[in-house]
Amino acid sequence: MSTAPLIRLSGITKTYGEGPAAFQALKGIDLGVDPGEFVAIMGPSGSGKSTAMNILGCLDTPTSGSYEFQGMRVEQMTRNQRALLRRHYFGFVFQGFNLLARTTALENVELPLIYRGEAASARHGTARTALAQVGLGGWEDHTPSELSGGQQQRVAIARAMVMNPAAVLADEPTGNLDQTTGREVISLLEALNTRGVALILVTHDPALGDRASRRVRMIDGRIASDTGAGGVA
Repeated sequence: MSTAPLIRLSGITKTYGEGPAAFQALKGIDLGVDPGEFVAIMGPSGSGKSTAMNILGCLDTPTSGSYEFQGMRVEQMTRNQRALLRRHYFGFVFQGFNLLARTTALENVELPLIYRGEAASARHGTARTALAQVGLGGWEDHTPSELSGGQQQRVAIARAMVMNPAAVLADEPTGNLDQTTGREVISLLEALNTRGVALILVTHDPALGDRASRRVRMIDGRIASDTGAGGVA
């Protein structure tokens, strides 16, 4: 019996601006992602891959087309409904880490749980466990300025893990890291994927793309190829 897609994009377009200054970043994207799948979205700068990720993560809305998440029509949701969807189903890992500078590693990891309204005692324990899982046990009280780039990205991964998301979206997660640290970070994300979390990795690096079970290549706002487990050979 086939599994229903976690995500389905149908005819998605995204246009910025109006009139002669309008720029169409996405030109009719069709894409499905299954539960637990590892998909790399690849392409050069300006190909539309980051715009696609922002729409997939409900950080932006399409100009036209349909976005279904577990059968729910995302493009018809209100801003607050999309925020709730992000809060309960998505984890994010960004190139720039996106940590709060004046808060500790533990507090950064706890942040999504605060938004969910979890009690302090419960979220402290959950966040400590997540930090331990990424190798940062004992670093809970350090602020980002006291951590290396690799450690900061581990905090970001722990923050994504702590939500038990259905999908993690990682946008160039190794872009600010040296090669060795980058491999460690990707291994952590792969470990998360083996637990059944869908991993959507946006990258321009072919070596990272080759780690995915499926590779979607974008050029000029369109999908040029889709190869691997869920794509076309």
